[in-house]
Amino acid sequence: MTTAEDITEGSLLLAEYDRIKEEQKARIGFRDNLLYVTLTASTAVLAIAVQSKHHQLLLVLPVICLVLGWTYLVNDEKISAMGRYTRDCLGPRLTELSGAQFPVFGWEDYHRRDPDRVTRKRLQTFVDLFTYLAFPMAGVIVFWSSLPARPQLLGVSIVETIGLAVLARQFLRYTERC
Repeated sequence: MTTAEDITEGSLLLAEYDRIKEEQKARIGFRDNLLYVTLTASTAVLAIAVQSKHHQLLLVLPVICLVLGWTYLVNDEKISAMGRYTRDCLGPRLTELSGAQFPVFGWEDYHRRDPDRVTRKRLQTFVDLFTYLAFPMAGVIVFWSSLPARPQLLGVSIVETIGLAVLARQFLRYTERC
């Protein structure tokens, strides 16, 4: 049986670290699978629209990408926030408590110093913007270029375009700069 004397600040911080890493791992898996789900769903809609020659079906692409893109972005931001919290709060507190000569959880800072990290982050941002914004926007443009559309569908396409612009802004806002 655990008593109050057995519970130390260090053991609580280590337990918190373990929980954060578990949640981070789960969110990373979920986030990464969202990309595959988005590509699968978008490809299916595109194939159906092309085969049926119903260009208005392309207006489903922005809906898919807005919902899944927002979910992807929220999870990505939480993953980054967990990393920042570990680096900026948990690590320093445990380093101080333990009296360690070097910061604990060194990996949290070490991997960020990789010289290729900035390039990878920029490429990932490009992939994210293409998948969740450029691809559905191309569908909207093809819809606009097709035969005359009903005013309601034209209105839907304009709302979707605004939604995609907001999502694009959020992707760029949350992109880590370093």
